[in-house]
Amino acid sequence: MKSYQLVEQLLKMVEKFESQTDANEMQLPNFVGFLNAQLQHNTATAANDVRFGQKEEEAKALAHQLDNSIARLFVYMSRYAKSYIKKALADSLLQTPEDFTCLAILLTNESLSKTELIHRNLQEKTSGAEVIKRLLAVNLIHQWDDENDKRGKLLSITEKGKTLLYQIFNDMNHVGKIVSGNLTTTEKHTLHYLLQKLETFHYDLYTQKSIRTKQDIFEITTQLEKK
Repeated sequence: MKSYQLVEQLLKMVEKFESQTDANEMQLPNFVGFLNAQLQHNTATAANDVRFGQKEEEAKALAHQLDNSIARLFVYMSRYAKSYIKKALADSLLQTPEDFTCLAILLTNESLSKTELIHRNLQEKTSGAEVIKRLLAVNLIHQWDDENDKRGKLLSITEKGKTLLYQIFNDMNHVGKIVSGNLTTTEKHTLHYLLQKLETFHYDLYTQKSIRTKQDIFEITTQLEKK
């Protein structure tokens, strides 16, 4: 879209805002709120996903609903990020992004139990145990018996693990930059704020084990709609 076309659309929005607003409410913050509301209302028609074809317009309309679009874009971004991280880890002793995050978590903790580490790494028990097994096999982490729990094991990072991790940090800085892509610094700060807000919300659900079944999802979304 050329700049004059954008300005033309914006002027039409200003006219519409003026026709619906009292003179003493004609302020920039109010216009921004009005504009956001208009954009949200038109999300289904304005959104575009290059993966979609020309069939099943009803299904595409559902996919383009605001919440569904956000969820879909999160999935895409997660896959992009994992792909970049895997490439950055090439030729290292780490095989997966989860290997890296597991080691990074241990770096800033004196020690953690297996359960704590798997929980903090946001993994299922089986896949988390596989990560720990791989890191132990190449001597990047150390394991010993937990004196307070006869059946438990404690884990810590080894010097070899620390050295490797600091070598990889530089590569991960480049991954972070490519994931942030072409956003401006201001946009990055805004995105960081929003993502941190979502992380706090979801981590609370995760730690409290609030979602165990599909019904739990329905109940939580019902609560959200009431707010």
